[in-house]
Amino acid sequence: MGERYNIHSQLEHLQSKYIGTGHADTTKFEWLTNQHRDSLASYMGHYDIQNYFAIAENESKARVRFNLMERMLQPCGPPPEKLED
Repeated sequence: MGERYNIHSQLEHLQSKYIGTGHADTTKFEWLTNQHRDSLASYMGHYDIQNYFAIAENESKARVRFNLMERMLQPCGPPPEKLED
């Protein structure tokens, strides 16, 4: 019984510390938004991927970085309407 409590307390600690770990109340939209932001942040951190995007899109590297940062604001579009019960 003690091990189960320890595992749950560790999981709760990780969920409070890191946003992307999710929890039972995470909606599909929130989960997708976290995934897209993580991917965009990874692209921003890898210079070679930015070069590839710049060549593929025929844009400057600065424009590619700007577009990636702009897409981080709402990577999946505006949030869906919340239904009132």
